[in-house]
Amino acid sequence: MKCHKPMETVLIVEDDPTMLRGLKDNFEFQGYRVLTAEDGEAGLDTVLNAKPDLVLLDLMLPKINGYEVCRLIRKEGLDTAIIMLTAKGEESDIVLGLNLGADDYVTKPFSIKELLARAEALLRRTQQPEAEIYHFGNCTLDLPARKLTRDGQEIKLSPKEFGLLELFVKRPGRALSRDEILNQVWGYDAYVGSRTIDRFVTTLRNKIEPNPHHPVYIHTIREIGYKFEPPEEQR
Repeated sequence: MKCHKPMETVLIVEDDPTMLRGLKDNFEFQGYRVLTAEDGEAGLDTVLNAKPDLVLLDLMLPKINGYEVCRLIRKEGLDTAIIMLTAKGEESDIVLGLNLGADDYVTKPFSIKELLARAEALLRRTQQPEAEIYHFGNCTLDLPARKLTRDGQEIKLSPKEFGLLELFVKRPGRALSRDEILNQVWGYDAYVGSRTIDRFVTTLRNKIEPNPHHPVYIHTIREIGYKFEPPEEQR
């Protein structure tokens, strides 16, 4: 199996010793440098001191729960990639974690192969310099020019449609809750609801998707929001 490179640091914050050991062994086998913590307080201290590239964060932790750890990491201005590990199946728990700044989540029990793939994809995205021009399929989004073209033809976007597409292309593969989309594109004081976001997504799909009824770029995540997935070769 090919080793991951360059060596990146992963912090695993998990209070189940068996789970912690299994995750540590698998990530080390892939070539990651692995740090561990068994409670939220130790996890937060490690993040602030070691500045890991990725945090695997269990939500139900002693001392400080995972939600609060996530909130405090973002409060410190750190953009460390965070994947939540949760045994809860409630959509509201996932949405809360995403709104607090987590980048992705997996629900226990999960496939270690899936988790490793998500971690690698997230690290690949977060470590790339932010682009000004994005290409996906036959579309090109030019941020400085505020212009979208499809097959070389300009596609007109309203300011909010442009803002929504910009948010999507800057966070490929990330599960975005409707609340986060609302705050990022419309602002915290906006008086619009989730149906407004859904209508804008539908309009955007009609402009960029090869078949809007079977979208390949903007995917719906039931009860949560949306995820933008560019073609694999363009990641």
